[in-house]
Amino acid sequence: MLTPHAFRLTLGTDLKQTILAYVKQKDIKAGSLLSCVGCLSHASIRLANESESLELAGPLEILTLSGTLTPDHVHLHISVADKTGRVYGGHLQDGSIVSFTAEVCLAEYTNLSFSREQDDTTGFTELVVK
Repeated sequence: MLTPHAFRLTLGTDLKQTILAYVKQKDIKAGSLLSCVGCLSHASIRLANESESLELAGPLEILTLSGTLTPDHVHLHISVADKTGRVYGGHLQDGSIVSFTAEVCLAEYTNLSFSREQDDTTGFTELVVK
């Protein structure tokens, strides 16, 4: 079963932390981000090589935000555009701050349970679906 959720974030809100807080508050056991549109005054994005991060000053338009939602962790990837239209993307980190607004839509899967467990092959905590 799919249950839709939608909410709006406002100026000064940490995008990742607020989405995680919402998942916890609503007791969502498994979910995914469907869409997010809005602006950031600052973005913290970890790049694909896992050792480098971008710290970008706004204004930044959120182009895409997607990922999986577990009760204790949100794994989110973001792409943003700066005022010249240059696009940056990667793993959303704490410290990415909403300016003006961000409209978030997500789906809750009531017939599933998501968790994350250490995977010795990858060296990371990976999604487990039940």
